Formats: sequence, structure tokens, C-alpha cells
Amino acid sequence: MKFQQLRYIVEVANQNMNITEAAHVLFTSQPGISKQVRLLENELGVEIFERNGKHIKGLTPPGKKIVAISREIMMKMQGIRSVADEYTKPEQGVLRIATTNTQARYMLPAVVEKFSQRYPNVSLHIHQGSPTQIYDALMSDEVDLAITTEAQYLFDDVVLLPCYFWNRSVIVKPDHPLAQCEHLTIEELGKYPLITYTFGFTGASDLDYAFNSAGILPNIVFTATDADIIKTYVRMGLGVGIMASMAHTSADKDLVAIKADHLFRPSMTQIAFKNGAFLRNYMYDFINYFSPHLTRTNVEKAEALHDNSDVKKLFSNVTLEVL
Repeated sequence: MKFQQLRYIVEVANQNMNITEAAHVLFTSQPGISKQVRLLENELGVEIFERNGKHIKGLTPPGKKIVAISREIMMKMQGIRSVADEYTKPEQGVLRIATTNTQARYMLPAVVEKFSQRYPNVSLHIHQGSPTQIYDALMSDEVDLAITTEAQYLFDDVVLLPCYFWNRSVIVKPDHPLAQCEHLTIEELGKYPLITYTFGFTGASDLDYAFNSAGILPNIVFTATDADIIKTYVRMGLGVGIMASMAHTSADKDLVAIKADHLFRPSMTQIAFKNGAFLRNYMYDFINYFSPHLTRTNVEKAEALHDNSDVKKLFSNVTLEVL
């Protein structure tokens, strides 16, 4: 059994059973991966992948367990390298983060600027995606940290740290009737076509809760994963926008933002990383720059708990910032 073989089967699983894509990611050949996978299966005496002729269609029951253990081995190997780098190259390295467009566009620039000034020799990579894509990237070790604002049930099996709450605003053009509304209600909002985030992306479930509680079926005519796209279609007159308040800036002089924190429950932004992951010093610093109450001491306490319900209790006395 070779480490390379374990790496191959993990990457095939990461690429949805596509050996060609796995070969591309690993800079090797498809026949080479197929050969090594077969050699590993022969050595173990079990098939790792279910096949339909020459095509892989899934993992066998033992294959699922073998790939899971292989992921842990690869993470430990990476941890060993990271420990060594921490002592030999403490100011150098790579930090990979997965997050949503809104976080990357409106929250991270100031954090990245501060981090880059402190660690100019750390290469920073930011991947944007949906909650599911963010989770998959974290679990497949494509990223070190995940910043998530919704679908937090996906992250039950990782360390999940609370950062801050954020509210929503209703966005309209200055000539829209709601622009003059002194006290916005769900009933009034329900009269208009709505443009908001894709369901399950950044709090759509909280919108549903508010409308359902009022017995109103919202007329959602357009959804997007990007706040800037929502603003674009509001400008086109397609409907009324509902998005994170932080996404309305001084540059949006042609749009009116109406506070809606009295209508919708606030959502929480959290940072996640895998249990057992070795965090470099600069990773702890990045987390702290993003959320000041997440000091290294507090993060290490959360790491030791291995249960997110206990992590919530750990930070229960912390007053989170509301944006």
C-alpha cells in the first residue's frame, strides 16, 4: 500500500468518480491512476469502486470506509508538513479560504489587507461558492478555512466558530413606492415582486419564516447568489431586492436601502475548519482579524471540544457584533 495510491482514490472520489478529472488535478495520466487503483484493490482483496464496465459509478461499502480513512491519513500527512513549515518557514505558506460572494466582496477586503501586510509571504487563495460547494471544498481539503452564512447544518462534523450576526435591507430605486415607506411591514413588502438570494444560500429560509408567519406567499421573481446581481436587477426594475445590509454601500447612490431587521431574523456568519486540522500561526491570526473575539486561546478551546453544541456554550457569553 502506497500513499500515492490513497491519494489517487481520494481524488477520484473528489472528482465525482471521474478518473480523467482526477488525473488532470494530480498532473498524471488516467491509465496510471487506473493501474494503481487496481493494484491497491488487489492488495486489499476488496473493490473500492463500483464499476459499470470500464466506468466507475460509485464507492462500494468498504470503499467508502477506505476513502474516509485515506482522507484522514492525507490530512495527517499535510499536518506533519505544516508542523515542519511552522518551525522552518513561519512567515511563509498558503492560506486557502472558501466563502460566499457577499463575504468576499464586502467583508474580507479589510481583513485581507491587514493579513497581507502582516504576512506578505503567505499566498492567499479565496474560493467563492454556495454553502454546499464551500462545505465540499473544506471536506476534500481544497481549502483550510470555510466562511459560511447559511446551511450550517452541513457543518456539524467540523469545528464551527461564531463570528457575527448580519441583517437584511430592502433595496429599491428612489422612485419606487416603498422608498417613501416610514415603517415597512411584511404585508406591504408582499405586494411586490421580490429579488433575493438563492434558497439556502444566505438566509432565504429566514425570509420564508417571516412570510409564512404572516400567512403571505412571497412573489419571488428572481434569485441569485451574488448581492451585486440582485442590485443590477433592482436597477432594471425587475423587482424589490432583499439582501445583506452590508452589500449596500456609498457607491449605490442610485438605490435606497430600507432597514428590514425588524422583519427578518438575523443570520450568523461562522468560520469552520476540519477536526484534527493543524492550523498555522497565520491561520489563527486570520481568524482573529476576521472576528476579534476569536483569539487563539478561544479557538484552541473550541478545537478541544469536538462538539459544536459545546462550542456554542463556550461563546454563549460573547456579545456578537451585528452588521
